[in-house]
Amino acid sequence: MHTITLKSDDQFYDTLNEMVKTLNTTKSDLIRKSVIYYKSVLEKEKLKAQIKQASLKVREESLKVSQEFENSLDDGL
Repeated sequence: MHTITLKSDDQFYDTLNEMVKTLNTTKSDLIRKSVIYYKSVLEKEKLKAQIKQASLKVREESLKVSQEFENSLDDGL
């Protein structure tokens, strides 16, 4: 296991200690779990953005195909 040292202001330190007492855990465990959770949040946000981008691309293609179909109806077929 590695050791990480960080500097914090009084507010962060007080918040950390309050959470440690409330959750009955250690500072190390709380910070470790928080980083893991934050990483999962970032990954979900990235995936959400990728899905949105893909959806918009598909929507554009669908609109083009729909417009082409509408135009073909005017051809008298």
